[in-house]
Amino acid sequence: MSMLNNPTARRAVSGLVDPPARLLLRLRVSPDAVTLVGTLGAVSCAILFIARGSFVVGVLGVIVFAAADLLDGTMARIKGTSGPWGNFLDASLDRVADGAIFGSVAFWAASNDQMWLTAGALIALIAGQVTSYTKARAEAVGADANVGIVERAERLMAILAALFLAGLGVPWVLDIVVWALAVLGLATVIQRVIHVRKQLKSRSENP
Repeated sequence: MSMLNNPTARRAVSGLVDPPARLLLRLRVSPDAVTLVGTLGAVSCAILFIARGSFVVGVLGVIVFAAADLLDGTMARIKGTSGPWGNFLDASLDRVADGAIFGSVAFWAASNDQMWLTAGALIALIAGQVTSYTKARAEAVGADANVGIVERAERLMAILAALFLAGLGVPWVLDIVVWALAVLGLATVIQRVIHVRKQLKSRSENP
């Protein structure tokens, strides 16, 4: 789960991550295994806790397993195996974790007859998935889609913070954040579509 996409942030915590990463490598644990365990753990916390309304426990669990993202990347760097496969696996499993978190919010909301929150969570989920898909498809046609109001790291931090505060009893925070992510997510998709369209149109007009 790529929660820390900023290189400066990653360097700031590298001193804490390097020792456990080296220990896992000595124990012959592969970076791919850490990626998989981190995703499975986050998904489990979402389904077992967030979907049942235990937001605080669920969020803390997701954050703990999100640390696997720091570990697997550091392990691959130390081992010298960083490359396309690791990026592909990490990005693919990120989509699974995102789906589990927002899907769990939608499930909880539907179970408690909160239809507006259910709708917002589903829109935010779909917009988030399409945001990632547009970037992948843009790269497939030789363009880039590195634009947008809200990207994956911001979406994840926002929903986890909202869930944690809602679990502490703060009213309306979850509804507000979910609908903000829904609207901003749709805006990001539109931004990326326009951005890619301009690139491809310019290329066709200036071969």
